[in-house]
Amino acid sequence: MHADRDRCVRAVRSRDARFDGWFFTAVTSTGIYCRPSCPALTPRPENMVFLPSAAACQQAGFRACKRCRPDASPGSPEWNHRADLVARAMRLVADGVVDREGVPGLAARLGYSARQVERQLNAELGAGPLALARAQRAQTARLLVETTTLPMADIAFASGFSSIRTFNETVQEVYALAPSALRARAGGTAEPGAGTVRLRLPLRGPFTPDNLFGHLAATAVPGVEEWRLPEYVDCRLRLRELRDLPAAISRCRRLLDLDADPEAVDTVLAADPDLAPLVRKAPGRRVPRTTDEAEFAVRAVLGQQVSTAAARTHAGRLAASYGTPVEDPDGGLTHLFPGPAALAALDPEQLAMPRSRRRTLTGLVDALAGGTLALGADSDWDLARARLAELPGIGPWTVEVIAMRALGDPDAFPVTDLGVRQAAEALGLPATPAALTRRAAAWRPWRAYATQYLWATSTHPINVMPGS
Repeated sequence: MHADRDRCVRAVRSRDARFDGWFFTAVTSTGIYCRPSCPALTPRPENMVFLPSAAACQQAGFRACKRCRPDASPGSPEWNHRADLVARAMRLVADGVVDREGVPGLAARLGYSARQVERQLNAELGAGPLALARAQRAQTARLLVETTTLPMADIAFASGFSSIRTFNETVQEVYALAPSALRARAGGTAEPGAGTVRLRLPLRGPFTPDNLFGHLAATAVPGVEEWRLPEYVDCRLRLRELRDLPAAISRCRRLLDLDADPEAVDTVLAADPDLAPLVRKAPGRRVPRTTDEAEFAVRAVLGQQVSTAAARTHAGRLAASYGTPVEDPDGGLTHLFPGPAALAALDPEQLAMPRSRRRTLTGLVDALAGGTLALGADSDWDLARARLAELPGIGPWTVEVIAMRALGDPDAFPVTDLGVRQAAEALGLPATPAALTRRAAAWRPWRAYATQYLWATSTHPINVMPGS
């Protein structure tokens, strides 16, 4: 969008928050870059330069605005609905792969040379993987400086910097303030507890949270997940290693679909006269996703042809028997969900489920553990679908549910789902899978969001915010 100058100027003049994260406004007269909704005096159009990323602004020598904090704006929704090289690379950068594995590791995961990845990212984002990772480190550093009382040396390494000197120089360059001045300006907020970081996750409005949190709460695995009702998206992360913070934030944003563009989604869906009343009633529905793709795939298989409550019970038993125990001083979490390697070693005869589903589960975990099935942020959506469909006992419903919630494909459509078919019939839409698929072509590329609106027509617990 940053290339459409007239549209960008209009967004800045109207301080339109819907475009925060879509592009950034660099002001040549001040050397500062802002988000479109910045409350400061609007600069003259001839002094505006529009860039596609905070990293591009920083690489061009611009400093982040101290009023609108553009580096903390919602992420671009481009990386949610695309599955090409650049989108996959951006999801991996956000997950901290460059910090952990370097540019060669990023390129290897994507299946391209480091030079190709560098060229593609520079062409579209105005910055390469190192600059993008540096911008993310700077944002993480700012978060820790302003919201904790950790020593600056600890913050430097927790943010991914290789030295305290690099940390100090980067913060000074990006924010025009030394780390100590950033902390003083923020008021010296206290750290919630050892290894704990508390933050508020930005999002784009409109935002209807009932089906999002209702779904996550209704399907929460006992001992692995729990629900506490906040007044806003309050994120508290208890980390064994603070250097995991950037990846943790990225995965929480992905879980809650916070970088979605609800205006784009709802504009398409509201054009359908049958869906329009549902969109008007509760705009801004999100797709509940996951922080662990392999875990969700296992849980999707456990949920085949059983109720939500039964699926939770199966998953809870699996976690209690094979998961890693954890201590949770704040609540009732007892275990981490077992990974593919742990599940591949279990005796399937011990699983209290039909033999056919045991065979499906073992086939899935073997593929995940053996590396023949990849469901991570770098996954090719079409290839992952094809590999899933090859596994015994995994049909179209399971493939599409995993594509929707684990892979993050916004156009995934579980057309054979009972709730989808019942909602379609109640709305006067075709009820057979083939006819409904043809009818749903008008909802592309947002059929996963259409699914949320269809599901929301029922009284199922997934549609009810707990405590409401």
